[in-house]
Amino acid sequence: MFNYTVDTSKTVSEAVEALEENLKAEKFGILWNFDLTAKLQEKGEDFDTPYTILEVCNPKEANRVLSENLMIGYFLPCKIVVYKESDGVKIGMPKPTALISMVEDENIKSIAEDIEERLIKCIDQSA
Repeated sequence: MFNYTVDTSKTVSEAVEALEENLKAEKFGILWNFDLTAKLQEKGEDFDTPYTILEVCNPKEANRVLSENLMIGYFLPCKIVVYKESDGVKIGMPKPTALISMVEDENIKSIAEDIEERLIKCIDQSA
């Protein structure tokens, strides 16, 4: 699977708030908290599903991967989504290891594995 997704009993805003705290503990900053629902509605689209996209970055890790291969910037920053589905709220992300596998760079693979583990920990703690 290209993604890691969990269910939570929290609301979208409660899950986003928990993610912000847990990401901060792992030294990931939130570059953008994007309320996709509000933006689509602002543009006149009939979309009412609560859907938030967080773009997150750890500057030290970004520097490490970009110093190895500038093409990794195509995958930065990391995205974590929180959205309402009929059966509850989901928190998920594309796995960094799945994205990195497209570049076929073994030097970066271990870095991606570490980042993925840390982001999964944040998601699990936030659920």
